[in-house]
Amino acid sequence: MAGYGSGAESAEMLEILLDGLPSAQRVALGYADRGTNRLALGLFALDAHCARLLRQSREPMLAQMRLAWWRETLAQAPEARPAGDPLLELLARWAGEEPALVGMVEGWEHLLGAAPLGMADFARFGDGRAGVFAALARLLGMPEAGDHALRAGRRWALADLANHLADGQERQTVLELAAGMAADRIPMPRRLRWLTVLDGLARRSLTRCGAPLLADRMSALVALRLGMIGR
Repeated sequence: MAGYGSGAESAEMLEILLDGLPSAQRVALGYADRGTNRLALGLFALDAHCARLLRQSREPMLAQMRLAWWRETLAQAPEARPAGDPLLELLARWAGEEPALVGMVEGWEHLLGAAPLGMADFARFGDGRAGVFAALARLLGMPEAGDHALRAGRRWALADLANHLADGQERQTVLELAAGMAADRIPMPRRLRWLTVLDGLARRSLTRCGAPLLADRMSALVALRLGMIGR
């Protein structure tokens, strides 16, 4: 199938996917090199799409059906997937790590249970949403960075979720889950500096009870510092 895995994504297609991302992810991607940028854009675009499916579906069953389509489609080889979808074309770069993409979709499915959701649901969500970062480290030839990438991804996943939860009880549960993690800085190789940016913003957010990751001048300065020097 033309374009699959060939790096032939158009600038217009990439711009559309980038515009659909939250501001923190867009800023973080600014510190990724070209090859890493395409991989990270794919995972962030898939994550944002899953979030929109949950937000825009009036019934949990409808969201479940839509997520199931993505889960089943991503489990297929790239050449077997429907043609013409920009996100699917970009995700063809993830050949060999499709289970991580499927795991991200499954993570979002754990938010479809009856409210209020419990800590186990949020833990599974965080694990599914974070697994793609370890997979990306492997795709970049840095499997030794996988555990650190997983930890950073999990912290970002929970901080970002806490910021978007309207239910106070659920929000507190997520914050308690995140509080059980080590709050130290996570060392990351240069090619994953963009993940250091996200993790730093997540750490700052969690100390502020799940405040937006990138919503004020100070958070922008934190992102700049982390992106430039990594600490």
